[in-house]
Amino acid sequence: MNPLPSPVRVTAKDAPGQPERTPQLEALYRGFETESLIPLWTEIGELMPAEPVSKALPHLWQWKNLLPMAEQAGHLVPVGRGGERRAIALANPGLGGRPFATPTLWAAIQYLNPREDAPVHRHTQNAFRFVVEGEGVWTVVNGDPVAMRRGDFLPQAGWHWHGHHNRSDRPMAWIDGLDIPFQYFADATFFEYGADDVDTREAPDRSRAERLWGHPGLRPLTHLAPTPATPLLAYRWEFTDRALADQLALEAEGYPATVEPGHAAVRYTNPTTGGDVLPTVRTEFHRLAPGTQTAALREVGSSVFQVFDGTGEVTVGDRRWTVERGDLFVVPSWVRLALASDSGLDLFRFTDAPIAERLYLDRSHQEGPTE
Repeated sequence: MNPLPSPVRVTAKDAPGQPERTPQLEALYRGFETESLIPLWTEIGELMPAEPVSKALPHLWQWKNLLPMAEQAGHLVPVGRGGERRAIALANPGLGGRPFATPTLWAAIQYLNPREDAPVHRHTQNAFRFVVEGEGVWTVVNGDPVAMRRGDFLPQAGWHWHGHHNRSDRPMAWIDGLDIPFQYFADATFFEYGADDVDTREAPDRSRAERLWGHPGLRPLTHLAPTPATPLLAYRWEFTDRALADQLALEAEGYPATVEPGHAAVRYTNPTTGGDVLPTVRTEFHRLAPGTQTAALREVGSSVFQVFDGTGEVTVGDRRWTVERGDLFVVPSWVRLALASDSGLDLFRFTDAPIAERLYLDRSHQEGPTE
């Protein structure tokens, strides 16, 4: 059996720190190519830069452009087996055409027509849904029907059976977030088809998970063991909104309740541990009061934001955008982020921070307010 040809190409360079180009060096490099070897001294600048240099680029997707195309896909593309989901992924322009928002995070708009079902499946990827507008869809997770409404955050750990059904006479769109790129590059992915139809057509106002876990500060004595992901399947907008409003009200009363002046923020947490809702994904909600300008921040790890409401100005690296409801944008690792709003701005955020923290690679740097 003949071995596969080596893809390695090693080039001698006239550069500081590089050996003198000689016939003997060229012959050595050809030997490296034959044996699929790469010398560190020709690659160290790219492999070990002074600080992170992400292939992902800062990028903005405008909701006013995304939603009409999702609606058109609703008329043209089936939601059943084969395509499996009518999901349209955000493809970061720096990642070679892959359907990845960042090197570790997937984000997509999913669209379900009136009275339509999305079939059941499960996968090892950790996932969530966030609803920027609409209602009428129930996601059914391991037989538990969970209502989806504007502002709701709905996490779902890997390897749980799930499908969706739209009980209303109107279509609905939302965003999906998953750790697909991370698991893809780690060669850790498993996927399995389930039933063509969801387990139940029930449409309760509260899921069983909410009835058991959705009581602030209270935990059932029948479930005291920690779980790697949250057992609570819906974090409702009314509670998120109230928490953010209370932070800003407390700040106005002179209490230190916000992360910086005019900037309220909360993190969705696992009630069994107090940690992140998913092992590989962190989710947060941020509110900027009118007239707020944040300090600039750089962090190891990437983020995806969606504007829930309001308008503002976002600066990511050397890119600056005016954003409005539904818009999505990417912040690559160690790229400077600053936010500002004259009228007020609500933002949902998800990041790969738990991965960096578990590997002790997390680092951040905050600068003064932007000019």
